Amino acid sequence: MANKNFSSLPGFRDFKPRDCAIRNYLFDAWRSVATRYGFIEYEVPMLEPTELYMKKTGDELPTQLFRFEDQGKRDVTLRPEITASLARIVSDVQRDYPKPMKWFEIGQCFRYEKPQAGRTREFIQFNADIIGEAGAGADAELIALSIDTMLELGFTGADFVIRASDRASWLQFCEGRGITDAGAFLQIIDKWERDPSEARVKKLAEYDLTEEEVTAFIENTDNASDEFKQIEADLTARGLGEYIELDLTIVRGLAYYTGTVFEIFDKAKSMRAIAGGGRYDDLIKVISNGSADLPCTGFAMGDVVIRNFIEETPHALMQLEAWLQRQTPCEVYVIVADEDQRLGALKTVAELRNKGTRVGYTMSKLKMQKQFQKAEQSGARYAIVVGNEYPELTLRNLETRGEEKIHPNSDMLAIMQTRLSGDDGPIIC
Repeated sequence: MANKNFSSLPGFRDFKPRDCAIRNYLFDAWRSVATRYGFIEYEVPMLEPTELYMKKTGDELPTQLFRFEDQGKRDVTLRPEITASLARIVSDVQRDYPKPMKWFEIGQCFRYEKPQAGRTREFIQFNADIIGEAGAGADAELIALSIDTMLELGFTGADFVIRASDRASWLQFCEGRGITDAGAFLQIIDKWERDPSEARVKKLAEYDLTEEEVTAFIENTDNASDEFKQIEADLTARGLGEYIELDLTIVRGLAYYTGTVFEIFDKAKSMRAIAGGGRYDDLIKVISNGSADLPCTGFAMGDVVIRNFIEETPHALMQLEAWLQRQTPCEVYVIVADEDQRLGALKTVAELRNKGTRVGYTMSKLKMQKQFQKAEQSGARYAIVVGNEYPELTLRNLETRGEEKIHPNSDMLAIMQTRLSGDDGPIIC
């Protein structure tokens, strides 16, 4: 039988060291902004009862599940999103927390979709939700968090825009024109930008509407809801008003959302939505079978599209690369000049590591030149040479090639902390 070379499944990814580092960069940015806004972190299981997701209807989700029967004969699913799990746990514990509850989560999700640009079958999402606050102030807070997340990642107002809408505007439109099935009608609006004009005309004819009539409604800013106007004023007061615009074509599967909805887009329109969310006031009541009823608003950002956007935006990519440079696995490399001094070198390695310095060294005997090559390959800024010239150690700056002797009575740990902080002044023994 021929040998088989294994590879990852379609839509799944290996995270090599650089990929892991970029993932950690995103995690750091997401956590930094969420905690500044007073959100607290939570987590839910990777595997849930399939029935939990069947309660969240009105979109393609049931056809995209990684669903199977476990050994206990239970119908289970790898989580395709987090909101249903959040609703489940909140319905159980909401009495234990003051309202509003501001929670965030970072974790993997799985959807059986066709892999394509910006879309994989396994992805990581940043989710932020405000539970127990019905007013437009909660929606504004969440949108502000999404804007500051983009700014934290190095983007500017020239790069992205928040396109926001409100179901209330469309419900008023449907009521005025005698449309009783608003959900079905708004599926037309959801695909407004993707459908060609001929398809729109055909679909609208079923409601005795013309394309021109609907376009006029979409383009009329007077159709903004009162909630949208409050959100816009709130963001303007924060200095964030430039990032949001009214776009009534944003509806995001209105069988799930109940009010304000929004999506983040790159201004060049070179990719699908970067992130999105909105108000979903009914979900906790549905998931809990009526035992809990709390208004909610939330949004999610996936790692795949945002990473693509960073890599396509020079100043955001420059910020990422600068961050990666600071994450070198080794700051100081200990060179063993003479093998009979290896134990002393290991003592130096341990002392530096115990104080939080990232330290490397060769674990087997190598010539000095090879060790210095290893030091440079590791990304270390400094090398400490331990040899028979001891009691003095030699400290070499691997960037400038400068060297200095360190007396054994000196505080090596303090010296290295000073050097790594960027102070190259004379050593005071």
